[in-house]
Amino acid sequence: MYATLDFNARTLAVEETIRYYNMTGQALADVVLSVQPNLWNSVFSLNTVMQDNVALTSYNVNGQRLTLNLPQSLQSGAATTFVVNYSLTIPAKRSETIFGYDSNMINLVEWYPMIVPYSGGWILHEPIGFGEHLVYDSSDIEVNLKTIGDGVVVAASAPSEPNGDWTRYRIYGARTFALSASDEFLFTESAVGANVVRVYYFAGYEGAAEGMLNAAVSSIGLFQEKFAPYPYTSLSVVENDMHDGQEYDGLVFLSSAFFGQYGGSAKSNLITIGVHEIAHQWWFGLVGNDQAMEPWLDEAMSVYSERIFYEFNYPKNLAWWWQFRVDYFGPSGYVDTNIYNGAAFRPYTNAVYLNGAHFIEDLRTRMGDDDFFRFIKDYASRYSRLRATTNDFFAVARQHTSADLSDLIQMYFSGSY
Repeated sequence: MYATLDFNARTLAVEETIRYYNMTGQALADVVLSVQPNLWNSVFSLNTVMQDNVALTSYNVNGQRLTLNLPQSLQSGAATTFVVNYSLTIPAKRSETIFGYDSNMINLVEWYPMIVPYSGGWILHEPIGFGEHLVYDSSDIEVNLKTIGDGVVVAASAPSEPNGDWTRYRIYGARTFALSASDEFLFTESAVGANVVRVYYFAGYEGAAEGMLNAAVSSIGLFQEKFAPYPYTSLSVVENDMHDGQEYDGLVFLSSAFFGQYGGSAKSNLITIGVHEIAHQWWFGLVGNDQAMEPWLDEAMSVYSERIFYEFNYPKNLAWWWQFRVDYFGPSGYVDTNIYNGAAFRPYTNAVYLNGAHFIEDLRTRMGDDDFFRFIKDYASRYSRLRATTNDFFAVARQHTSADLSDLIQMYFSGSY
């Protein structure tokens, strides 16, 4: 992508080139892209679409779906190149959302057309008020950015490098690319090996930023040991006016309220939620899943990763963590609840996130620590840059234990696996 961001005018002009390889096993008469900015009124303007240097004239934009009708079917194993030219008039950000602008920042998340996965059909679920609905293939992503405006600092999913008049960002094997721009950002940084870790924050939150930086470095180091090498070359943690936290590849957002509440202790929302979003770099970024239909695979695993963080870094706080993060809310419900049958936010999270954490704890107890962590490493390795299912999860688990898991599955899940 070549993108020009006018910070003060709140506009973005983009030329995006997509090289698509048809690995579906069948010929494709059309290609479907997710265009999330088109869910907002008067935000997304599509100028032109080209395929292999020829203008495409048959396409349709309907809500979040951009369908490209191909003049010739794309055969299995073949590749093609699309060039999409478009612009965004960036909307005001609502407190419950991330995309958009507020008084001192612009957040660009799910901001570019993306070819959705294909498995017997194009996978593009309908959005809902809670839970993530998108499913992603892994891609190599390069963004070349120009910013118009004085003193604009950009936090992004990848480290910056010069590229002539542009600033280039490159990330490999990623599902998303996010960035946040502000003329008020401050940042503090450290590293885990060759991986740069930065916390972007606003004036007055220096102590919280340092605390979050320390937790980020500690969690990355631990999760590399317990799961798999960190999937990317950098991590940006960004303070944002929102209710909670949200993960993207190489970048996570955390609520300004968490920064304001931080009092120097690991017993805080800033650290628990921050570690949770960082764990998503493995459980979402590295190992993908259908976030709408099987959200427990990334959410329960990320909650339980918090438990692992406290276990190895703050063992005296582990009982506090179970009560503060999990048991206080009365977890119940089937772990394999999807975003459409979750009823509402609280019963959905009680089932998928919190009861999911209890399931993984019981699974670990049943398997024993050595077999459990061997299983986790094998699972992360086998499904690296791929998408796993619940069946995949249990298939790998059973290869690492002779214990019977059937009663646990019956207790926690509505399906048979």
